[in-house]
Amino acid sequence: MRAERLPVVVTREPGGTRTGEKIRHLLVDRGVSQLVPLAELALMFASRAQHVSEVILPALAQGKIVLCDRFTDSSEAYQGGGRKLGSDVVLRLHGILCAEFEPDLTILMDSDVASSVGRARRRNRARTAGKNDESRFEQENRAFFERVRDAYLAIARREPERVVMVDARGSPQETHRHILEVVRHKLKLRSAERGSG
Repeated sequence: MRAERLPVVVTREPGGTRTGEKIRHLLVDRGVSQLVPLAELALMFASRAQHVSEVILPALAQGKIVLCDRFTDSSEAYQGGGRKLGSDVVLRLHGILCAEFEPDLTILMDSDVASSVGRARRRNRARTAGKNDESRFEQENRAFFERVRDAYLAIARREPERVVMVDARGSPQETHRHILEVVRHKLKLRSAERGSG
């Protein structure tokens, strides 16, 4: 997007603001235990409400494209599916705290559970070496992650016009190429091959 000179804001959840990053520390820190599912969900939405108000809506008002790593779909998958809270409570909170704001495009990178969890654990080990351990979710068992994946797939089936599933079982280069195609199509950009000729 930047190569196309498009104004982009890159952000993440939980986090994205000073307040959100403090909440993120609580949510992902392996040392935080006994956090009940509803409290976890409430913290996710506290971070998200701040994020929408402070970062996302102002950026959109300025005509920028917001690229966010995770949003409400992740809460529906992790807390709704993984923690067994169900979708209704997540979607009700989204309506109240996010004014039902929805992304224009969501890319769901699908892979088998073992590969996805292994990749996340390796990434967290590399990213947090000598720092805070952000592996609280990666400690969960396979059944938890099967429920998370099932919830993501249900969202994709429910909203096929917004959610595009990308098979992430191939090489990182193949996955990246597929994501670029999806984004270029959404933004109506020329492909890299045609654009370079």
